[in-house]
Amino acid sequence: MLSKEENEILTRVGPGTLMGDLLRRYWTPACLSSELPDSDSDPIRVRLLGENLIAFRDTNGKVGLIQNNCPHRGASLFFGRNEESGLRCVYHGWKFSVDGTCVDMPNEPAESDFKAKVKAVAYPTHESGGIVWTYMGPESTITPFRDFGSDSLPQDQWRVGKQLSTCNWVQGMEGNLDSAHISYLHQYFAIKDIPDDGTDRPGYPSNLMSMKFWRHDRAPRFEMVDEWYGYRYAAVRTTPNGHKHIRVNAYIVPWGTAVASIPFGGGQGLFVPIDDENCFRYFIAMQPVVNPRGLGGQGYASDPNWPYGVFGGAGRGTIARTLTAENDYLIDREKQRKVSYSGIDDFVSQDLMVTESMGAIFDRSNERLGTTDVPIIRMRRILIDAAKGLAQGQQPPALAGVEGHDFRNIRAVEKILEPGESWQMLGTWDDPAVQESMAALQAH
Repeated sequence: MLSKEENEILTRVGPGTLMGDLLRRYWTPACLSSELPDSDSDPIRVRLLGENLIAFRDTNGKVGLIQNNCPHRGASLFFGRNEESGLRCVYHGWKFSVDGTCVDMPNEPAESDFKAKVKAVAYPTHESGGIVWTYMGPESTITPFRDFGSDSLPQDQWRVGKQLSTCNWVQGMEGNLDSAHISYLHQYFAIKDIPDDGTDRPGYPSNLMSMKFWRHDRAPRFEMVDEWYGYRYAAVRTTPNGHKHIRVNAYIVPWGTAVASIPFGGGQGLFVPIDDENCFRYFIAMQPVVNPRGLGGQGYASDPNWPYGVFGGAGRGTIARTLTAENDYLIDREKQRKVSYSGIDDFVSQDLMVTESMGAIFDRSNERLGTTDVPIIRMRRILIDAAKGLAQGQQPPALAGVEGHDFRNIRAVEKILEPGESWQMLGTWDDPAVQESMAALQAH
């Protein structure tokens, strides 16, 4: 468990907080590109790290992210006119470019140079993979963009979506880093009747057999290695046939998670703080994965005949929620008795239920952690130490621009190991499955 002081450090993200200062050193998702569809389209409100901002796409297609309140008298620039390469406040006509420069001040005398002395707070932006990313830290410490693969991908090869969650960002992220809960929260009773389809052997199992393994061994063992970007860990289970099944997840400082898939995945879940009590869960798929042998096959995520709920929240754009705290996530007690462990329909809503039901900010001084909480403990320590270290002048971890830091080489993997096979190589450029996928992609 954490002390109350450590919990405050971990969860508070506003300007001037230890964690807020740390998060501002990373390029962070501000909004989806699709929310600003065209040049001179309507501006939108953005709340990020406790700051109220306005995003707009100017006449030249460049995105600006500036303070909500006009520097003149404080009217919201959300109501401004987006026209002729700038956002104009409707109160007195002051106009600002994407970098916050005041380019017109029509209510001042023509000979006045006052506009040269006025500038709105504006943060630099970078569009990649359908996301408008921003850097909110000091101008002197700006680092290169962390490219997870999207900078070189055409639009038809990436996917991005986001969904609102009404709890602290770390709380949400902890769910993605927890590979033990899938043996309970995401279980369906029909899984026990799934016959062995021949994939309970060394190699890649089917998706449905994977779920059967989760149910068969509900107390996974954890093996962890620190990486330059955070860490990777394997949740180890024993299959019904006695083999070693692993699910390898990754944590990417500060808010990135990669969750295991078959044969491997190039997607991430990003838990971006809106403020202390709300976050957006972004899903990004920015590394093309070709699976020429159809490993994993259809299952709970893709089979239209699977009647017990599916993964949700992995589409494009802003994903609306129908299952919320206000309607008790539409829990069906009859289904809870006869169909599923939770009685809630889809995987993501099950996750949202447990993380949001803790309250907006859970008091971690009251928790009692067990052996399967090792990834959670490690993530918290990395973040708290990095936030404290930054305050003492230390460089934050996992920044771009450092030799050997290739953010495209972060993948999550699921496999049944051969005798003596090491999981650490899986998902890297040396993994035969990755090489096979890259070769198939190039041939395509």
